[in-house]
Amino acid sequence: MNHLASLAHGGLYAITNGSRPDLLDTVAQALAGGARLLQYMDEGPGEARRHAEASAILALCRSHGVPLIVHEDLVLAEAVGADGVHLSHAADGIAAARARLGAAAIVGVACRDSLEDARAAAQAGASYVSFGAMYPSPTRPLAPLAPIDLLRQSAALGVARVAIGGITPDNAPALIEAGADYVASISSLFGAPDARLAAQRFAQLFPPSSH
Repeated sequence: MNHLASLAHGGLYAITNGSRPDLLDTVAQALAGGARLLQYMDEGPGEARRHAEASAILALCRSHGVPLIVHEDLVLAEAVGADGVHLSHAADGIAAARARLGAAAIVGVACRDSLEDARAAAQAGASYVSFGAMYPSPTRPLAPLAPIDLLRQSAALGVARVAIGGITPDNAPALIEAGADYVASISSLFGAPDARLAAQRFAQLFPPSSH
């Protein structure tokens, strides 16, 4: 899989949010509905559990040709053979992540509401930068809101741009129009009664592309 080339497609970026009995089934539904990237995010205890979940999710992602990104945990990403890692803080971890995961790894950096952080991340070799919360977020209710115009202002950085935070199929079009390559969803996807249908609603907002 050419990871960097795969980011050129854009689409729905599905993000898990902790352990749940139906985690694997819901991930499978999101993938079947058209998610183009998937991040395993679990900040709870249980190293063995997290390894087992990430490994099982990686197998699901492989079957759909979708890259798996691990939130923050470089050790876990390396252990399961994930396609990349999402860094919540400064861009100075990019080189370390590539050293552990390989030159082709997808390394994303959360830039919140800062164009300066996004510029630094892009210059340091990030695969993508994320901005948000774009809208009030059920997952991170205290997160400051990022202006949508950041998506336009970051167009020249030369990396994929991910919008995150409070995004639904109804408010996502404004973000895509402003330049978001990916829209990330946690609650609107993993909190939906039908994750496959929710993923399809997001996926339909993007032009079709082949894997």
